[in-house]
Amino acid sequence: MTAPSATPFETAFKTLPLVAILRGVQPHEVEAIGAALYEAGFRLIEVPLNSPQPLDSIARLARSLPADAVLGAGTVLTTTAVQEVRDAAGALIVMPHSDTSVIRAAKAAGMFCVPGAATPTEAFAAAHAGADALKLFPAELVTPTVMRAMRAVLPPALPLLPVGGVTPGSMATWRAAGASGFGLGSALYQPGLDAAAVAERANAFVTAWRQDGTARPA
Repeated sequence: MTAPSATPFETAFKTLPLVAILRGVQPHEVEAIGAALYEAGFRLIEVPLNSPQPLDSIARLARSLPADAVLGAGTVLTTTAVQEVRDAAGALIVMPHSDTSVIRAAKAAGMFCVPGAATPTEAFAAAHAGADALKLFPAELVTPTVMRAMRAVLPPALPLLPVGGVTPGSMATWRAAGASGFGLGSALYQPGLDAAAVAERANAFVTAWRQDGTARPA
């Protein structure tokens, strides 16, 4: 039997399992910042919906970046917002919570969904609703110890991404506990940073990810 082909999300995640969170980015600057992230190796980028004109920024990213970039929105709270992101050419829905109606709406629209979870109950509900990965949020609450316990009971193939307070120096501890990747917020991008500053931070994260991976046993 032929194995199913990888989805664009799976391909992007395999390329670099780091999600860039551009909270507060403005449309006039997003293309340059997106290009800097892509050049650094990022293929997963979200613009939270509580940013200025987020749908405009998502549409600009979709037009300007290569087709293998998977773009979308974070802080997606409703099924209506899912459709709005899709209409803006977004393909990725990232949530701070695990509302199964929003997850199912995203999957029904043919989009990729990374809902938030902080407990095993939320994690299993999100997984059963069709989540492509789980955002462990806030990571400061979950902790590597808690994530290790959750990893022991969740489906092994389900990616777990800590989000919140992650820095290049803290990634190794999370990876040792079973993290599959990360969502990167203010340590990667803050409003007011230009593309060059974002590129510098992005490269630091990519270097830390790749160095830690080569240091670990196969």
